[in-house]
Amino acid sequence: MTKELEIEFKNMLTKEEYKRLLKDFAALHDGPITQHNHYFDTADFRLKEQLSALRIRNKSGRFECTLKIPAPVGHYEITDKLTKEQARRMLELETFEATEVSVALRELEIPLTALKPIGTLTTHRVEFEYLGGLLVIDHSEYNGHEDFELEFEVADAETGHEYFLNFLQQQGIPERPARKKIARFMDSATPRPAGQ
Repeated sequence: MTKELEIEFKNMLTKEEYKRLLKDFAALHDGPITQHNHYFDTADFRLKEQLSALRIRNKSGRFECTLKIPAPVGHYEITDKLTKEQARRMLELETFEATEVSVALRELEIPLTALKPIGTLTTHRVEFEYLGGLLVIDHSEYNGHEDFELEFEVADAETGHEYFLNFLQQQGIPERPARKKIARFMDSATPRPAGQ
């Protein structure tokens, strides 16, 4: 189990900007790696209400279960590594074998038996070290939608934000606020009342 503070800055990209960044920084990466995030919540979206998110990630045959919960700056990520078989059992709602995540869910008063799969978000990700942080260029597909975004993961919020804004300016990319992937995904998965 790991618990990490995640500080990241995000910006939506157009498809053209995404392709240009992949090409311009080709010397720093080996091309996109595909990962699948399988999201869970209760039927009445109690995790979403608490600004939290639960997922099982499959990345290159490695599996992990992560719960994201709000922190004063950024989010805390509580992660348990899983075997392929543990992930399968959890995805099929047979058992819940992420022990540290289970403890955190109990603290949020979310019963494990109330969890349901919400759907899958597939991301084609390029990431590399840049300016003392991790620069991430993503193409995500979910529920018939696709989008493109830039993330910059840092240890220091103030310096990281300054570097990120400078990078956008140097690249001629307008600031476009980006909500977290889970928020965009949940909006696409949550039924809207008629007339909205």
